[in-house]
Amino acid sequence: MEHQKELEKLNNYQKDAVLDDSGVCIVKAQVGSGKTTVLIAKIVYLHQAKKIRYRDMIVLTFTNKAANEIKARLLRADDSICTDDLAGFGTFHSVALHFLKDVLPVQDLGYTRDFLVIAPDEELDIALGIIREKKLTVKYKNRLKKRLEQATAITDEAQKVSPYQDDIFTLVELLRAEKISQNKMAFADLIQNATALLTNDQQKPRWIIIDEVQDSDQLQLEFINRLKGSETRLFAVGDPNQIIYSWRGSTLNVFAALREQYDARERSLPINYRSSGSILAAAKCFLRDGSDLTGSRETGSKIIIKNQYNPFNEACYLADRIAAIHQQGTPYGEIAVFYRTQNQSRVFEDVFLKNGIPFEVSLKKTIRDIPVLNWLIKLLRFSLNPNDWSSGVEVLSNKDYGEKRTAKAALKTIKDPGANQSGLLGKMRGFVSHGGEMTTPATIYTYFELDRQIRPTASTYQEDKAAIDGLLQLIIEYVAEKQLPFLEGLTDFINSSALYGINILKKDISSQADSVKLMTLHASKGLEFAYVFITGINYGLIPLHMKSPAEEAEERRLFFVGMTRAKDVLELSYYTNPDDYRVIAGESRYINMIPPQLVENESVKAGGEVNLQDLKKQIQAAQSEGSEAPEPAETVVAVPEKQVRHHKYGIGTVLKEDETMIEAEFENYGVKEFIKAFSELEYL
Repeated sequence: MEHQKELEKLNNYQKDAVLDDSGVCIVKAQVGSGKTTVLIAKIVYLHQAKKIRYRDMIVLTFTNKAANEIKARLLRADDSICTDDLAGFGTFHSVALHFLKDVLPVQDLGYTRDFLVIAPDEELDIALGIIREKKLTVKYKNRLKKRLEQATAITDEAQKVSPYQDDIFTLVELLRAEKISQNKMAFADLIQNATALLTNDQQKPRWIIIDEVQDSDQLQLEFINRLKGSETRLFAVGDPNQIIYSWRGSTLNVFAALREQYDARERSLPINYRSSGSILAAAKCFLRDGSDLTGSRETGSKIIIKNQYNPFNEACYLADRIAAIHQQGTPYGEIAVFYRTQNQSRVFEDVFLKNGIPFEVSLKKTIRDIPVLNWLIKLLRFSLNPNDWSSGVEVLSNKDYGEKRTAKAALKTIKDPGANQSGLLGKMRGFVSHGGEMTTPATIYTYFELDRQIRPTASTYQEDKAAIDGLLQLIIEYVAEKQLPFLEGLTDFINSSALYGINILKKDISSQADSVKLMTLHASKGLEFAYVFITGINYGLIPLHMKSPAEEAEERRLFFVGMTRAKDVLELSYYTNPDDYRVIAGESRYINMIPPQLVENESVKAGGEVNLQDLKKQIQAAQSEGSEAPEPAETVVAVPEKQVRHHKYGIGTVLKEDETMIEAEFENYGVKEFIKAFSELEYL
C-alpha cells in the first residue's frame, strides 16, 4: 500500500486531514464520508512518508470489528508487519489490557500479570456475594451496577456520602479488595488501572489515532491524556451526529473538550458517498447542529412509507418484498431490516424461516448465555487462577453440572484444606502442572472427566457435549493461531471472550454471508446496505418513551444513523396495531418530520400473496411443539381472502358470509359474528 497512490484516491477534504501535521487535529467526519479510508491512509502516510514505526503509534477504536478491519487492511498491504508491531492497535479496553499485561507494573496495585478479565455480570455476582457475606445494607439492588459505577467515579472522600444512607461506598472498597485478592479486573478496572499506572517518565507514543472519538467517556478521555506525552501528536476522527451511547457514559461535548484542552485544529469530511440524495435530504431533518452534509450521488428514489397493520403482517409483506428484490438481482446480503429493540426480531425470524428467506440476526451472545459453557469457563478460570474462589464455588455448587454441592459446602471445601475434598477440585488445582499435555479438545475433555460432570443420563447431555466440544476446539484453534504456549493462550482466550464474547451461538452478522441482516438500530452503526427497512416507527419504539430533552436528542440521532445506512432504497413503516400496550398506534412524529416531496406513502392490506392466518397458525404450532418452523423451498401462496375493518377489532379475515350474517377472525380477538345490517364493518 503506497501512500502516494492512496492519497490520489482521496478528495481534498480527506487529503488535508491525512497530511495535517498539527499537534492535535480533530476531524468531524460526516456519515458515509470515508472515515475509515482516511484513518488507514493516515496510518500508512505516517509510516511510509514520516517514518513513524507502527509500534510508536497507538490506534484506539470502540469495537473489535473496527480494530480488526484496520489491522487486516495493513497486513494485507504489507507482509513485513509482525503482530507485535500492532500491539497498540485495538479497542480502548484491549490496549489498556496490553499495557497492564506487558508494560505497566500491575504488582503496584496488588495484581499479578496473569490476572483475568471479568464481565460486568460476574463483577455484579461478586458484589452481591459480599453484600450477603458482610450483611451490608445496600438499597436498590436492581440498579446496583449503575450505583457501583457512580460511586466508583467519586474520588473525593468528602463526597462519599450515600444519598440513600446505605453501605454503597463500603461495598465499593470491599469489592475492589476482593477483585485484587482474586486477581481479577472488570472492564472499567482495565482503563482505570492503566490510567493510574501511566506516568510521565514512561516512553510515550509518537502518535495517538482515535476512531469514533465522539463515543469517548470521561474515563477514556483521562486514559488518552495519560497516554499522551508532550511530544505526542493526536489525530481523532468522529461524528457528533452519531453519539448514540450516552447511556454508556459517552461525553456529549467531547469535541469541545478536546478543542479546549489541547487547542486542537478542526477539520471536516463533509461529503457523503454512500446514500442517494433523497435519503440524505430526509436524514438531514433529524440533525440539530447545522452540520454541513453534502451528497455526491443523484437524488434516487423517494423514501417509501408503509402503514402496516401489525408486526406479523409486516414480516409476511417483507418476506414477499425481499424475495422479489432478490429475484431482480440484488444479493440478500445487501438487504437489512432494522428495529429498535431486540425482541422485535422474533417475528421476522419465524416468518423468514417459514418462507425460505436466508437471514442472520445481530445479537451479541456470550458464553455466559449457554449454561454448560458458562460452567466450563468458570472451571477453566479457577484452574488457571486458584485465587478465583468465587468461580470455584460456582463450579462445585452448580445445580446441573459437577458435584452439585451447596454453596456453603463448596466454599468450605475450597478454603479449608481439612474439609471433605473433591475429585473435581483436585483436577482443577492440578491443571496448570498438566498444561503441556493439553494439545487437543479430547485431552482437556478427558482430563476433567467431563462426561462424568455433565451426566450421560441427563436429557441435555448430547447438546451439552456438542457445546463443550465446540468451545474446546475454538480454544485449541485460538492458541495455535496466536502461537502461544497453551496456558498463556488459554488465559488470553478467556480474557478475549470476556471482553468481546464469542460467536458460539452463530447469532452474529457475517458481512460475507449472502443473507438478510436483522439488527437493532444501535447494531447498524458502521454498516451499509442497498436496501434498508426500518420497522415500527411508532411512539414507544421509534422513538422510545423519553424522560428528558437529552434522551429525545439521542433517539433522533439514532434514527439518523439507521436512515444513513441505506445506499439506494429506504423504506420506513409503522403499525396500526403494534401488539404492545406500551406502543402507541399510528406513525410517530418522525414520519411527519420528513418533507412530503421526499416520500411515497403506501398502505399494506392484510392478505396479499401470503395466507397470513394459515402461516401464523403453522408458526405458532411449530413453536408450541418446541421446534423450529419447517423450512419450505418457496413461499406459501393462496387465493386472496376477503378482509374487513372494525372500529374496535381492527382488520379481520372473513370466514363465512350469507345475506344476513358475517363471521370474521380478528388478530388478538378471535372469531366474531355480526348481523350485517348493524355490523359497521368496512370491506377492504
